[in-house]
Amino acid sequence: MTRRQLLALVPAALDAQDRGAGSTPLFDGVSLRGWRIQHGTETAFHVDEGAIVVHSSSNFPTWLRSERQYENFDFECEFFVKGWIDSGVYLHAPEHGRPGECGMMVKLFHKRDEVMRPESMGAIFPVVPPRLINVKNQGEWNTLRIRMDWPRLQVWSNGEMAQDLDCDAIPELRYRLRSGFLGFQSLSYPIRFRNIRIRELPSQTEWNELYTTPADMAKWHVAEGKDASTWEAIGGVLRADGLGYLATNERWRDFALQAYVRASKHSNGGVLFRCHSDDPRDPRYEIQIHDVEGAVYPTGSLYGHRRAIYPEISSGEWYLLQLFVKDRRCVVRINGDTVVDYGEMDNLATGSIMLQAHRRGSWIEYKDIRVQQL
Repeated sequence: MTRRQLLALVPAALDAQDRGAGSTPLFDGVSLRGWRIQHGTETAFHVDEGAIVVHSSSNFPTWLRSERQYENFDFECEFFVKGWIDSGVYLHAPEHGRPGECGMMVKLFHKRDEVMRPESMGAIFPVVPPRLINVKNQGEWNTLRIRMDWPRLQVWSNGEMAQDLDCDAIPELRYRLRSGFLGFQSLSYPIRFRNIRIRELPSQTEWNELYTTPADMAKWHVAEGKDASTWEAIGGVLRADGLGYLATNERWRDFALQAYVRASKHSNGGVLFRCHSDDPRDPRYEIQIHDVEGAVYPTGSLYGHRRAIYPEISSGEWYLLQLFVKDRRCVVRINGDTVVDYGEMDNLATGSIMLQAHRRGSWIEYKDIRVQQL
């Protein structure tokens, strides 16, 4: 190696040294402590010779997630590729719902595609192709670095930059979660991971937690219906069963709201916003919760204005609901899919947010309800 080549390596070496100095190991090399297997058996991932290994019997939708959630970070790991390998690294993955659609996934793939595709190695799968592909696939270890500092997302494979994105400028990424779990995808191929580290970067978002514990009921009041028994705070879950409305004490005009929702089969309710008062005759908008695919306004619909594309949900299972309201526009996302994008709202007034229970004998549950001013 020439002197010039050695000098060229110095900045990269110093940068790696700086990152390592402030980073925290996420893998101890001997156990899965700090990680949880999701949607799979306890044998789906295991540790062998200092690496986390995907078992060949494990397959989608099984994945391995971190115990903690992260917002902005600098993440690094090594992954081993020999033969056909198909996997991915999740970021900003949700507690419930589809990790790669609610959050994002960096695709790991053995093939050196000549044409960059949204499914190629280093892609933000399946949305943004990589700038280049650098993968060693003959039984070798590769390095991966992911730096998320919203809205900027950068990805390096073996030291070469594969992505440098402004996520806010990409419609398919703009409404993805901005914090969540890290994770590894299982598709039955025995990919291996080691030397997993993270350095957290400053947070940029502030949320108003509307419900995480029963104490948060102080932020709400029973509106129409006046039947407090319709609403029950059970630990981290807010349960609606009956007829009535629960309204926030605070009011918002432009906001982002997210919550996990699950409901009994053929339930009927909704999330209302820009509610002028507790009087049902006053102007308001409603996002429907009604898991009947053939209904005029099924789950996710802006009731009376725009029918939703029916989302991928199942009765009794948690899903992620995201609502973005800005001026005349309303965007609704269910489980990582945009099911409504409507831009003709006339009611631009500040108002409360309400939860609606609209059918006796059926129930709707919410948890981790949070709102952010836009």
